[in-house]
Parts: sequence; structure tokens; C-alpha cells
Amino acid sequence: MLSLPLLYFYFLPLFFFIFYLFKYFSSSSGKNFPPSPPTLPILGNLHQLGLFPYRSLHSLAQKYGPLMLLHFGSQPVLVVSSAFAAREIMKIHDLVFSSRPKLSLARRLLYDSKDVAFSPYGEYWRQVRSICVLHLLSNKRVQSFRSVMEEETALMIDNIRSRSPSSSLINMTDMLVSLTNNIVCRVALGRKCDGAGEGKSFSELLARLVELLGVSNVGDCIPWLAWINSITGLNAKVDKVAKEMDEFLGGVVEERMKRCKQENGDSKQEQTQDFVNILLEIQRENATGFSFQSDTVKALLLDMLGAGTDTTSTALLWTMTELLRHPQVLKKLQNEVREIARGKPNVTDDDLDKMHYLKAVIKEALRMRAPVPLLVPREAIQDVRVVGYDIAAGTQVLINAWAIARDPLTWEDPEEFRPERFLNNSIDLKGHDFEFIPFGAGRRGCPGILFAMNVNELALANVVHSFDLSLPCGEDLDMGEVNGLAIHKKTPLIVVATPYSC
Repeated sequence: MLSLPLLYFYFLPLFFFIFYLFKYFSSSSGKNFPPSPPTLPILGNLHQLGLFPYRSLHSLAQKYGPLMLLHFGSQPVLVVSSAFAAREIMKIHDLVFSSRPKLSLARRLLYDSKDVAFSPYGEYWRQVRSICVLHLLSNKRVQSFRSVMEEETALMIDNIRSRSPSSSLINMTDMLVSLTNNIVCRVALGRKCDGAGEGKSFSELLARLVELLGVSNVGDCIPWLAWINSITGLNAKVDKVAKEMDEFLGGVVEERMKRCKQENGDSKQEQTQDFVNILLEIQRENATGFSFQSDTVKALLLDMLGAGTDTTSTALLWTMTELLRHPQVLKKLQNEVREIARGKPNVTDDDLDKMHYLKAVIKEALRMRAPVPLLVPREAIQDVRVVGYDIAAGTQVLINAWAIARDPLTWEDPEEFRPERFLNNSIDLKGHDFEFIPFGAGRRGCPGILFAMNVNELALANVVHSFDLSLPCGEDLDMGEVNGLAIHKKTPLIVVATPYSC
């Protein structure tokens, strides 16, 4: 005769299976849901995500269509894989899909999601978004940081040149990460966060935080399994990073407040202010109409630091990788840049508007290698009907920008790296053309597009202007990927950099 514990062991899975079937069929009656792959009890479709979810979801979409309804544990998830479907979500029904799901790791790492990227839709989000768009990342503000971008780019070029008097192996991954760290830290905090001592510690801490934001958390999908994070050590890692980051940012803010008091209001001109100064000024004036606490200041700084460094350096790295895969494109780009910047030691911001092929190269790299291929997830705030399908409130939405940018119905030869496709056409990356949305679109589009593109264009133009680049003799280019919040290159990009002389 079976003991009571054994009875629980044998019948508990059956109970969950029956409960799942009852919940599924009772909720689906009378509704026209999007097509769905078969699910497993408890897991739903989690087992089908694979190592690189954007690729796995693309394969599923080939069979089930551009709008699929999956279940990650108990969480319904709408997967969008075509420009037409993305337009429905991000333009026609943009307001309905303008919220964010409550992700526990983002909540714990970003001050209860008080940042602009992960904050749920509402008055608070509208206020902080307005602060970012009008005060931190406006065209005027980005232009005020031109000198910082140019100085740091010139320092990187000098650093590469000092290591390659004739030609030498250069770790471009380290160079580009250091460049974006230095630019963003100077712009956000008024000082560098790279090199030795405290700067190096902060750069490493920021990298750990960004890595944790990209971790898949089983507790968000299957809440009753959240305890697993304590066993694996994930909770301890998150708590440690959150505490260390809060101490660092708290120290920065406190030191700046003391300095402002000592200066007795004798602040710098607006065009030279960094983000800390701007945010503290907004807080002092209390002009936003809502409670602007210190946690909001630190959360917005984290957004600028994390997104500005990680995704920007990732985009630059993949762009350079594609150029090395396609030497004829690299040569054409070098010819354009060197012709326009002829006789100048460095490319400046004033030169960039004339470099149309440069812009096309970066767009094509973003098309093929969007740093965040599934964008940041959205959530429906009410029931809605999309392309004839019923979508329930609380459904998460994943927009597969990677799949959309490789759709053969939209793009000719989508697997080919061909920058010329962006010459003489009006497709941009600001969210107006839904076949190309590496920065998202609609209310939840990334507000930092202008800043990121300025850094990308200036850095890439100066590297190809100053050096002839090639792979080390006999080595193949490793295109392996590492999954996370952004898709990183698996191995460092090592190049031979030969200084170019006019």
C-alpha cells in the first residue's frame, strides 16, 4: 500500500496537468486567440525558447505566423514577427501596449522600476520620460556633448596608434567598451569611470548589473518556483550588485549636492552640465509636479549609464565585425571618410552629415545585428483586438526586431550585408518605419537614439579614417554570440590596425 508522501509524489503532477487544462479551456471559450504552438503543463512553451530566443521564436513564427500566442509558464506572451503586426502594436494600439511587465530583477536593480525603460505606464512614467526627452537627450543637449565625444574618440585613436607604431594586434572590444564607458560616464556623472581604482570597479559593477538584467528569471514565469533563485544564488548576486550600485550612486549624488552648496549657486553653463547636475536642478526646482525623490535620480542615471554603454558598444562592435567580414564594404567606407576628412587628423562631428555611406553601414549593421533583438517587453493594459485576434489584458508582448529585419517579404536578400539598400531611400531608425526598429517605436521607443548614433558614427568614422584594419594572419572571424539584455560577441574582436598616412 502506497504511503501518503508517495501518493502526493504520483498525483501532484496529474493535479497540475488537470488544473492547467481546465484553466486553458475555460479561459479560451468564445475568444479568437492568435495561433499557438503546443504547450507543456506548467512550462507552457518555455522549453521551446532555446539558447537564443529571438532565433527560436523566428523559427516558430515561420510555422505559426507573425502573431503567435505563447505561454511562458502561466504568463501569456504575444510574439510579433512582421512589420505589419509591429505597426498594429506600436502605432495603432500603442497606448494599450505602452506598459511594462513587472519583472522582479528590473524592480530590484532599478529602484522598484523607477527608471524610464522598465517603469509601468502611467503619470510617473510620463514625467520621467519627459525629463529624459527634454532635459537629458534633446538635440540641443546632445550637441552640447560634442566636445566630450570628440575628445574621448581622439584619445582612443591615440591609444590605438601608440600600440601600433607600424601595425599591431588590437583588442577592439576593449577599446570600444572603454570609449563608450568614458563618454557616457563623463556625460552622466561628470567624470570618467574607466581605468584604475574606483573607475575600474564601477565599470565592472555596471557590467554585472547589465548582465543580471538580461538573466531569465523563472519566478516571473512560474511564481511558485521563485524559491529556486535562492538556491542558485541569483537573489544574493542581485542584492549585492543593487547595494553596491546604490552606494556608489548615492555617493556621487551626495558629493554633487555638497559641491553645489559650496559654490552657492555659481553653477556651470547649461551646455556643460552633466546629467547629475541637471537632475538635481530639476529636483530643487520641483517643476515636474510629482515627487522627484533621490531614487528617481539614481534610477534615471542607471538607465543612461547602462543603455548608453552596453548597447552602444555592442552596436559598434558588431558593425566593425561585419566590415571585417566584407572587406569591399570597408574599403568603400574608408574611401568616403578619407575623402571628406582629407588633411584632418581626426573626423569631427561637422563632417558626419556628409558621410552618407557611413550612415548606411551603421543602419545595415543594426538591421542584421540589433543589440536588443526582442526589444524590451511590453504589456497590454486592457483587452484589445489586434488583426482579428483577441488579446487579453496582462499579456506580455515580445517584438522580434531581429526577425522583422530579416523578413524576405520586406527585404531583398535579407541575409546579405548590403549597406547600399539604405542609400537613396527614406527608411530611418526613429520608429517611423516598422520594418526597421532596432530602437523600438511609439511611446516606448528609445529616447537615446540621437546620442547613440552620434557616438557610433564618430567612433567608426575615426577608426576607419586613421587605420587600415584586417584580421590576424590565418585567423577566422568568430561570429559566436552570448545571450543577455544585449547580444554580445562571444569572443573579443582582435584586429591588425595599421596606421594610415595621407
